[in-house]
Amino acid sequence: MASTQDAWYISLLGLAEHFRTSNPPDIKSCIQCLQAVFNFKPPQRVEARTHLQLGNILLTHTKNIDLARTHLEQSWCLSQTINGFDDVKFEAASVLAELFEQQGQPTHSKPILRKAIELSQHSVYWHCRLIFQLAQIHATEREYEVASSLLGVGVDYAQISNAAYTRVLFLLSRVMLLLIDKKIQEVLPLLNQAGHLVETWAGSPHQKEYLKVFFLVLQVCHYLMAGQVKSVKPCLKQLQQSIQTIMAPTWPDDDAVCGSAAGESFVWLSRQQLYVLVYLVTVMHSAQAGYMDKAHKYTEKALAQIDKLTSSEEGGEAGGSGGSGPRGGAVLAWRLRMALLEHAALCRLVAGGKAHALHEIARAADLLAAAPSASTAAAHTPQLHCLLGLYAMSMNCMEAAEAQFHTAIHMSQERDLWMFAKLNLAIVYLRGRRDNDLAQLMEQVRPEALPAYAHGLRAASFYVLGLQAFFQARYNEAKRYLRETLKMANAEDLNRLTSCSLVLLGHIFLSINNSRESMNMVTPAMQLASKIPDVHVQLWASAILKDLYRLAGDTERENEAYQMHCNFSQALLKDHFQATQMPQHALVHWTSGPPPALPPPPGAPHAT
Repeated sequence: MASTQDAWYISLLGLAEHFRTSNPPDIKSCIQCLQAVFNFKPPQRVEARTHLQLGNILLTHTKNIDLARTHLEQSWCLSQTINGFDDVKFEAASVLAELFEQQGQPTHSKPILRKAIELSQHSVYWHCRLIFQLAQIHATEREYEVASSLLGVGVDYAQISNAAYTRVLFLLSRVMLLLIDKKIQEVLPLLNQAGHLVETWAGSPHQKEYLKVFFLVLQVCHYLMAGQVKSVKPCLKQLQQSIQTIMAPTWPDDDAVCGSAAGESFVWLSRQQLYVLVYLVTVMHSAQAGYMDKAHKYTEKALAQIDKLTSSEEGGEAGGSGGSGPRGGAVLAWRLRMALLEHAALCRLVAGGKAHALHEIARAADLLAAAPSASTAAAHTPQLHCLLGLYAMSMNCMEAAEAQFHTAIHMSQERDLWMFAKLNLAIVYLRGRRDNDLAQLMEQVRPEALPAYAHGLRAASFYVLGLQAFFQARYNEAKRYLRETLKMANAEDLNRLTSCSLVLLGHIFLSINNSRESMNMVTPAMQLASKIPDVHVQLWASAILKDLYRLAGDTERENEAYQMHCNFSQALLKDHFQATQMPQHALVHWTSGPPPALPPPPGAPHAT
């Protein structure tokens, strides 16, 4: 009788596989066959494996999440007591934990993964994979110290297990978390250690190049976080060369890069995902350096690459990157797209294209409504409010700007964004002559109150102090602050801060009747602003030039400067009117909840 039962469930399993792999797949029949297996009371191993198969098929092909979870739980429960059943046991734990995380229940995921990690110490692949997965969940929950500690355990375990490649992946993943957590002092020694391991790599040249790209991405981000736009250039150039190497047609696929060694079948991101990421950090660099046209060009290329990525359903296993499989790839594509749209909007605002900027902000708001999870949406909402604050400032909607910056400050858990919003709020208070509010705010954003690593923010803080002193006619003090900004901005090629400081110094010298020094400041300010381009600085500089030429009695050049000023002014007024007519302008009044329902963003506004 037992042998007949064996034949029944073995036949059912074979039939289920036939239905699953037929063209097109017959999923309903496959599920029915697998469910019928349990009627024959199969051995525990078969029962556990069948529950896992059912859980995976229900997750992939149906919306019956609760039933999928029940099967996965049964598989995990049954397989824990079976020796040498690693693939079923740990896959059940991994998929079940991922499902709980997707449902917003990471507290259920953590004990499952901790138990699986405890049971998997003999299996290098599963132990490493489960550590990556648990660390990712803690990182998503902003429990960075726990996540970093887990990755540290992974570094040591991989070293003991002679998994050199995975050891470096763990180390670089830990550096990434420390960067996110702004633990800059802890980053440098680990980054240097990782750099040495990559440089002296004696294994596969493909693994070396792949690890080098991961290392260089982190090094570039480390510099950009600090606003060190000049210092980053050699690393960024190396990164751009390395990504071209691994994107070459002759480069092997990701599986070949991993190799066949146990415990080394992980990649951080796929080649195509890395390609988009390198575009993104290039956009970030261009935006910070003040090359708006270049930033726009790379943004368009990156967005086209993401479209290509999502249409081909790219998204292989990503050990330390935010999940595995297609869903992990989709989440990453969403994040990359959002970051690119945020930078595109910022660059449009600098270049004086308010209608274009509003179009990009509306696209970002539309994307936010389709966020893969509530936590992902919450992480990006403050940036969107900050962008709306900048847009409202450019439109002279000061009340709306103030509300947007307050919303961003209240929502954000990122210190750098918090400081950036406060510095812009300070300018709103300055323009509104709200001296008491300004005095309180400036105590929080003075250069000495900002983190030591934040070179760009500290330079911006000196600029705001200079602007405040200028508004209060304390010209010598203003000059002192602005020269500090210039020194810091020039040291790191922060061109926009340089041009703003130069034109403000030009205005100060004009105010104290020092026309020669004023001309020495305004001329390079105009040249730099034209290169960026920054229409607002060009407008300001052309007004000062008009006055300087008038004082010098140079009527011809005065008329040229006046005409230039009129051209900039008319272009900005036309753009201002175009932005006010867009239904998306209503976003400036959004300060709580999800973005309001608006007409879907149409094609980009017409160039003016």
